[in-house]
Amino acid sequence: MNVLPEKFVFPERTLIGTGRVMDLPAECARYGRRGLLAHGRSLAAHGILASLLKGLPSGMAVATWEHAGGEPALSDLDRLLEMARKHRADWIAGIGGGSVLDLAKACAGLFNAPQSSEVYHNGAAIETPGLAFAAVPTTAGTGSEATVNAVLTNTATRQKKSIRDDALMARLVILDPSLLQYCPRQVIAHAGMDAFTQALEAFTSRHAVWLSDCLGLKALTLIGAHLEAFYRGTDPVAAERVLMGSYLAGLSFAMARLGVVHGIAHPLGVLYHVPHGYVCGVCLPHAVELNREAMGGKYEQVSRALGRDLLEFIRHLLDELDMPSPFRGKPIMEKGTIIRDTVAAWSTKANPKTITPADVEWLLTRLFLP
Repeated sequence: MNVLPEKFVFPERTLIGTGRVMDLPAECARYGRRGLLAHGRSLAAHGILASLLKGLPSGMAVATWEHAGGEPALSDLDRLLEMARKHRADWIAGIGGGSVLDLAKACAGLFNAPQSSEVYHNGAAIETPGLAFAAVPTTAGTGSEATVNAVLTNTATRQKKSIRDDALMARLVILDPSLLQYCPRQVIAHAGMDAFTQALEAFTSRHAVWLSDCLGLKALTLIGAHLEAFYRGTDPVAAERVLMGSYLAGLSFAMARLGVVHGIAHPLGVLYHVPHGYVCGVCLPHAVELNREAMGGKYEQVSRALGRDLLEFIRHLLDELDMPSPFRGKPIMEKGTIIRDTVAAWSTKANPKTITPADVEWLLTRLFLP
């Protein structure tokens, strides 16, 4: 195994601590006086947005854009880009869950791009540098603050995939665990299982290296030890631990990539309108069964780190987080499309076992059992 990948890109600066979100305007002043802040509904509802805007440095002009919710779409990105360009922004910040962060980072990366967002969503390289991007996650799970990709859906073609470029990496990340206090329990569960899946897929990826393994295994232990307590609100430090684990998972899979769970989660999420983290969570035990032989000694290594057999642990966690399969007993829609898209997915190609159409059909059979 290599110690380091041939290339990796990390955020330029990361600030950690309760209340650090209030440092965002002053920190972004180094990028320019005009900014655009994309956010979710809770930021305004709980008074945090108002407090941030009251604390702007003298002469700073910040426009705000609220994401209406749901999975991020190219149409959302186009509206955000239009507003950012009209405001003549010098930097873009995102404070929110994965949808907000992916939209904000794509906006920053494509701000000066000459072609339509759809062109880059279809794989074109970004020709011109964008703006500085600052990321402040309010959920613990997506890892978006630590990666160079923004996952978006083209609702016209029903394709969910990434715009991926080094230009999308955050210049600034702020990890403030106090922002997680407003997370609904369902969001905690779904985001947490997304992060756990990311860490496990990165750890077992065929592109894993020593550094990604160190980060991924630590992420697994942090999330595994604290997610249930965070979900139940029984431990005051649990949110911080899961937030740190989610960040480490993002750094890990940014180097090592993911696996078949994320390959199949995209078409399933689009077709059945199920949240991404929920799909990942319920797919994970079946994918582990499929991959177990190819995982080699890493299955036992993770089991030792978690203090319990890995498959037993995942199934227990799904029960405790109240995440029954949303697919059980339903008809499989567009099976051929799901199989084709899963096998072709960028994530699937990093899976420890080479995935065939028959493997995807096996996963679907397990997921949709009556």
